[in-house]
Amino acid sequence: MKTPIGIVDDHQLFLKSLGLMLKSFAIYDVVLEALHGKELQQKLEQGAPTPAIMLIDVNMPVMNGIETARWLSKKYPKMKLVALSMNDSDMVIIDMIKAGCCAYLLKETHPDELEKALQEINTNGFYNADSSNINFRRLLQSEQDAVVITEKEKLFLQHACSDLTYKEIAALMCLSERTIDGYRESLFGKLKVQSRVGLAMEAIKKGLVTLQ
Repeated sequence: MKTPIGIVDDHQLFLKSLGLMLKSFAIYDVVLEALHGKELQQKLEQGAPTPAIMLIDVNMPVMNGIETARWLSKKYPKMKLVALSMNDSDMVIIDMIKAGCCAYLLKETHPDELEKALQEINTNGFYNADSSNINFRRLLQSEQDAVVITEKEKLFLQHACSDLTYKEIAALMCLSERTIDGYRESLFGKLKVQSRVGLAMEAIKKGLVTLQ
C-alpha cells in the first residue's frame, strides 16, 4: 500500500515537478497539492484525502509555512510535517521545527537523498540531514568523547532553539562569546551535527530542550 503524501508550495512548476518525482519512487501517492496554507486548509476541510506526510514550503503568500505547520500540527497531530527550504535562515527553519516539523529539506536536495529522507521519516518519524552528512573526522572525535551534557550546555541548547544570536546568548548566560563558541563546538561533536539547525533538531528529538 502506497503512503499518501501532500505538497504545499506556491511555485507551481516546483510543485508539479516534485509531485512527479515522488510518484517515480513508486511507494508514494500524491493525494493533495496546494499553493499556500489557506488553500490547503480549505481542501482538507472540504474532505480532501489526509496525507501521512506533508511537505511544506517555508515562504508562501496568504499563509506561510510556519502558520501552516502550526495549524496542521494542532489539527492533524499524527501527520508527519516536513519543511522545504531554499536559502532561509537557521532561525526560520528552527521555527518550522518548533511549529511541528520533523525534518527540513533543501529544495536542491538530490532525489536519492530525498527518497532516503522520506523513508526515514515514514519509518522513524524524524530525519536530520546533519546526522547523515557528518564528516568522518568529527564522527571519530565524537565517538571518543563521552556523551555527557552539562547543565550549562543544556541551558545553551535551550537558548540555541530560540531566535537569540550567539552574542545575545553569551550576554544572557553571563559568559564570553568564546565560551559560547566552545559549548557550540562541543555539542556539535556530541550530537553529531554540523549546524545550529541540526543541533536544535537533535536537542528536540532527544528531549534535551522544552519547546516554548
